[in-house]
Amino acid sequence: MGNNLQFYAASPRNLADLMAKEITSCGGENLAETPTGIYFSGSLETACRFLVWSRVGSRLFLQLKTFEAETPEDIYKGVYSHPWDTEFDASASFTISTDLIKTTVVNHQNFASQKMKDAIVDQFREKTGERPQIDNKKPDITLHLLIKENTAVLGMDLGGGSLHQRGYRTVSGPAPLKENVAAAILLRSGWPEIAEKGGSFIDPFCGTGTLLIEAAMIAGDTAPGLLKRRRGMDFWKRFNPEVMENVLREAEGRRAAGENRIPRIYGFDKDKNAVASALKNISSAGFDRFIHVEKRNFENLSVSFLPPGLMVSNPPYGERLDEIETLIPLYKGIGAVSSKELRGWKIAVLSGDIKLSKAIGLKPDKVNTVFNGPIECSLGVFRIYSDKEKSDLKKTISKKISERTPSSPGAEMFANRLRKNLKALRKWVSGSGVTSYRIYDADMSEYSAAIDYYEGKWLNLQEYAPPKEIPLDKVKRHREEMIDGLLSVIPVYKQDLFIKVRKRQAGKSQYNKISTVNDKKVIHENGHSFYINLSDYLDTGIFLDHRETRKLIESMAGGKLFLNLFAYTGTATVYAAAGGAHSTTTVDMSSTYLEWAKENMNLNGFTGDSHRFFKADVLTWLQREKKRYDLIFLDPPTFSNSKSMDKTFDIQRDYPDLLHWTTSLLNSGGTCIFSTNFRKFKLDSSIFPELEIKDISEETIPVDFSRNKKIHYCWEIRRKQYD
Repeated sequence: MGNNLQFYAASPRNLADLMAKEITSCGGENLAETPTGIYFSGSLETACRFLVWSRVGSRLFLQLKTFEAETPEDIYKGVYSHPWDTEFDASASFTISTDLIKTTVVNHQNFASQKMKDAIVDQFREKTGERPQIDNKKPDITLHLLIKENTAVLGMDLGGGSLHQRGYRTVSGPAPLKENVAAAILLRSGWPEIAEKGGSFIDPFCGTGTLLIEAAMIAGDTAPGLLKRRRGMDFWKRFNPEVMENVLREAEGRRAAGENRIPRIYGFDKDKNAVASALKNISSAGFDRFIHVEKRNFENLSVSFLPPGLMVSNPPYGERLDEIETLIPLYKGIGAVSSKELRGWKIAVLSGDIKLSKAIGLKPDKVNTVFNGPIECSLGVFRIYSDKEKSDLKKTISKKISERTPSSPGAEMFANRLRKNLKALRKWVSGSGVTSYRIYDADMSEYSAAIDYYEGKWLNLQEYAPPKEIPLDKVKRHREEMIDGLLSVIPVYKQDLFIKVRKRQAGKSQYNKISTVNDKKVIHENGHSFYINLSDYLDTGIFLDHRETRKLIESMAGGKLFLNLFAYTGTATVYAAAGGAHSTTTVDMSSTYLEWAKENMNLNGFTGDSHRFFKADVLTWLQREKKRYDLIFLDPPTFSNSKSMDKTFDIQRDYPDLLHWTTSLLNSGGTCIFSTNFRKFKLDSSIFPELEIKDISEETIPVDFSRNKKIHYCWEIRRKQYD
C-alpha cells in the first residue's frame, strides 16, 4: 500500500504536540496539527506502529473519502460512491459514529449515521445480494463520519475503540485518570529523561495506580498496545496481519530488554481500598516486581532511601467552591512536605483550580493545561533544589550577573549614579541593619524614577509618568537604559525586578490592583517582619520613608492605648504592639488592606482581643468613636473619592476637621503623630489654639530619603495642659 494512506489521529486537548513526536517516530509524514489531533500520511506499518506505541493518542482513523455535502441526499450519494466491498465483506458487522461541526446539512448525528448506513447496506445488497449487519456493541468494523460545515469525511477507526484503554485496569476508582492523559503528564514532567538517568518515581496519591503503571511502561520501554490486542483491522480487507505481527514481535523484544532499566517506583495512598486496587492493576499490567505500593498518608512521606527523581501527584481537587476551600490545607501541605523531604527532586502536581495551585506555595518552572475528561486542569512542574544545587546555581547565576555590563552610554551614566548612591549608603546600611531601602529617587531629570531595594533580593522601579510632550520613543529609551544600568550594578534576577509607572493619582486609584499574581514576600525591618506585594499594586505594602516614624511610635507605645488611622497594611500597628502597647486599634476603609494588617500582626505574633480592627470610613468613625487613646498615628491620603465615603476627602481642605476630631480622642497627656506626603501641604497652627504642634519632619526622614526632604511632613501634636 506504500505511504499513500491518509490518517487522522485524535488526542486529548492540548496534547497534539506530544502525539506529533510519536507519529514521526512511527514513520508518519506531512503532519498537520489541530488542537485535538493530527492529520498525516503513512503506510500500513505506520498505522500498526502507532496503534502499538502511541501513549497519548485516543483514536486512529483511516481517511477513506472526502466529498462536499449540502443536503442529506448528498451524504447518501457520497457514501454510496465509495467501493465498500474493497474494505470489508458483507459477512462483517459494522457500526458508525458521527461528528457534526458547524454544519447545517443535518441537525442530528443519528440521522447522518442512518444515511451513511443506508448507503453502505444498499450498495452491498445490490452488488452481492447480501447485507452486513449493524452491531453497536462488538462490531467487526468501526466507521466514522465527520461533517464540518459542508465537507464530509469518511473514515475507519483502525483501533476499534479508544487507545487509552490499555487493558490492565481491572479495578477503577472514583474520577480515574485516563491512561493516555497519565502518560502525557509524565512526558510533560520530564519522566523519560529522569528514568534514563536512574531517578526514582513516587506518586503519593496513587489511587488505582495508573500513573505508577504508565511510569513503569515508559521507563521499561513497554509499548501501551502490547497488553490489549487491537481488533479494529482484523476484518479490513486491505490489512496484512504479518505487518502487525512484526511490530508486536519487536515490541515484545524491547519490553524484555527494557525491564532491566525500570528504576524504583513507589506509590502511596491513605485509602487501603485504593492500595488494594492499585496492586491488582499493577499485577494485571505485569509490573509486580517493579512497583511498590503501601498505605501511607502524604504528611508522613519519607523517601530518603530513594535516589532523587520525580514525584507526580493527582490529588483531589473538587469541583464545588466549598470543596476547594477545604482542600487548600492539603495543597499547602504538598508544598511544605515537598520542600522538606524532596530536595533534589522534580515534582509535578495536577490541579483543577488556580486557588489550589497557588496554595502549594512554590514557583513552578512551567505550567501546562491538561484536560482530565471535561475538567480543565493545570499541571505545575517544580524543581526542589538540594542545598548543593542551590549553591551551584547561585554561583553560576551570580557569575553571569557580575559579568553584566551596560550596553549604551546612557545606561552607563545611570549605572554610575547608582554606584555613587550605593557607596554613600553602604556604611549606613551595614551599621543600621536596614535591609530594604531606597537607592535612587529621580536624581537625574532624564531618568525620573524611584528605585527601592528589598532584602538584597528584589528591586522595585517606579517610573514617574513623563510630561505628554516627551516623545514616546525617548521615554522608552530612557526606561531601557535605567533597566540596563540597574541590572549591571545590582545582582538580582531579571524576574525579581518589578517595574511600574506612577501617574498622578485620583481618589484611591493608587491602591487599585494592577495585577493579580498575589505573590506576597516577607521583608524585615528593625526586628519586625512584614508582607509586601511587589506585583499587584503601585505601592508595595510598606512605606519605607516612614521607617523612622515607626521607630518613634515603638519608642512611645509602652503601656499605651494605640490608634492607627488610615492604617493601610498596619505596619505602624506592629511597631506599637512591639513597643508594648496595652492595646491597638487599626482602622482602614479597605477590606484587603485590613486583612493584610491582620496578617502582618499574626506574622509578628500579635494576636488576641487586645488588637482590634475596624473596616470603616475614618472620618465617619472618628465622629462616632467614644473611646480615648494615648497615642494616635494619623497618615491620611492626599485625596480620596471612594464610594465607601460620604464625600470626597482633600487633605489640604479637610485637615482642620480631621485634626480636631482626632485630637479630641486623646487622653490627657496623649500624643498624635500626624503625617502627610502632599508636597504642597501647609499647616496653619493658629487655627488650633488648644494644641501644641511640633514639626518633626526632619528627624523622621531616613538617610536613604535625605535627597528628597519633601518625601513627607510630620508633626507631633498634643493637647495643651491647663493648670
